[in-house]
Amino acid sequence: MEPHRHAAPSDWVKRWSHLVAGGARVLDVACGHGRHMAWFAARGCLVTGIDASAQALDTAHAYGRVVQADLENAAWPLQDGPDKLETFDVVVVTHYLWRPLFTTLINSLAPGGLLLYETFSQGNESVGKPSRADFLLQPGELLQRCQALRIIAFEDGFLDQPARFVQRIAAIKPAASPHDLQLPTRYGLSLE
Repeated sequence: MEPHRHAAPSDWVKRWSHLVAGGARVLDVACGHGRHMAWFAARGCLVTGIDASAQALDTAHAYGRVVQADLENAAWPLQDGPDKLETFDVVVVTHYLWRPLFTTLINSLAPGGLLLYETFSQGNESVGKPSRADFLLQPGELLQRCQALRIIAFEDGFLDQPARFVQRIAAIKPAASPHDLQLPTRYGLSLE
C-alpha cells in the first residue's frame, strides 16, 4: 500500500476547514491519492487535484477533477486564458515544497481565498525524511513567502506521531478592492 492512500486528512487542514463554505472551489496541490480532496468533497466543495503521479490520480479522481502535471519541470497547467491563472477559493498544500511555485499558488487564490500550507522544516533531518535542505523550510520562511497575505495562524515546531518538524500556515488573500477592507474602528480609519 502506498503512503497516504487511505490516510486521514492533515489535522491542520481539518482545524481550518470551518472557514471553507460548501460550494467553494478547492485546489489540492501535489494531492497524491486525494485525502484532502475527499475531505473537502465530503463538505460539498468543488475539488481539483493536481499531481505528477497518474497512479495516485487514479484514486483521487473519485473526489473531483484531477490534472496530471509535473509541477517542477513544466508550465502551470491551470489557466483560464493565455495570461490568466484559474483561481480557487482555497489552495491546500501538504508535505510538498517547490519554492518556485509559491508565487503561482498565491496568484491562484481568488480575492478572499484561503491558503492552507503545511510541510517539513529545518530540523526534520534529525528525525527522518525528508532530510535534504531543498525539501525543508528555513526558519520563518513560510511567513516570509506569505507576507502578501493576511496570516490567520502560523506554527513552526516539532510534532510527534510521527516525529517531524513542520511549518504550517492559514492565510487569506486580501480583497481585490480597498473598499472591501475591514479596518479596525479603534483606529478611526475609514475608506469612505
